[in-house]
Amino acid sequence: MSTRRTPTERQRRLGAELRKLRVAAGLSTDVAARLLDMDRTRLANMESGIRTINAERVRKLASNYLQGEDAYVEALVEMAGADAGWWERYRGSLPQGMLDIAEMEARSLRMRAANTVHIPGLLQTTEHATAVFRVVVPKLPEHEVALRLAHRAERQQVLTDDGGVPYVAVIHEAALRMQFGGRNVARAQLEHVLAMSELSNVTVLALPFERGAFPGAGQNAVYAVGAVPQLDTVQVDSLHGPAFLHADGQLAKYRAQLDWLDELVLCPKQSQDFIHQIASQL
Repeated sequence: MSTRRTPTERQRRLGAELRKLRVAAGLSTDVAARLLDMDRTRLANMESGIRTINAERVRKLASNYLQGEDAYVEALVEMAGADAGWWERYRGSLPQGMLDIAEMEARSLRMRAANTVHIPGLLQTTEHATAVFRVVVPKLPEHEVALRLAHRAERQQVLTDDGGVPYVAVIHEAALRMQFGGRNVARAQLEHVLAMSELSNVTVLALPFERGAFPGAGQNAVYAVGAVPQLDTVQVDSLHGPAFLHADGQLAKYRAQLDWLDELVLCPKQSQDFIHQIASQL
């Protein structure tokens, strides 16, 4: 059973779920460790994501912790046995958080996003993304900009491949009017958003300035729906990298915020007309 210096977000989440279930079942680490014939330190390392745990052991622990939660147990078993994805090619070359975002997107059943300043990464053109990456502090060397562009292009296939993930993006007018890369790049970016909004699995909803105050202002967030409700995840941006939230209260908060935004946005057709109007002004 191997250990790892930097667990992925999926590995940390699996360990956190197992710990949550153990605590809810009222079992100590000593008792739970005996179920697997190991010492408590090894179990604690599995719950932190530092030590790997195979699907068989996940099933044994989860089945002892839970009663009548077969779908949840199977989802945890699947997490433990998940194959490495395309993002692993970037391990050691890009920050771990970027790989975690790609894995979250690839393994989600559907996503809802809310963006106030930036166009969502899954909808960005290469030129727009280049302009964004070139204002990172500290400045990125050109080879790392190229790596991030390649990684982003592969991420975007989650929407365009056959059976693309259903995706709803709320984009504030501030983000639509930002001119990363200049007027021509901004116009091409809006045209690309419009083209993406024609995909059957993609819905773009614009939030005009005139709609006034709204919850979560100034923050970009993605709500990714997991295999079972207990495995939903919210990813938010920060200057120090992405943060992944999954406590029940946090999930409920972001669902409420997104539901509130749904009451303020323009409908899909009105949103397309609104974006086209902004593009025509550039």
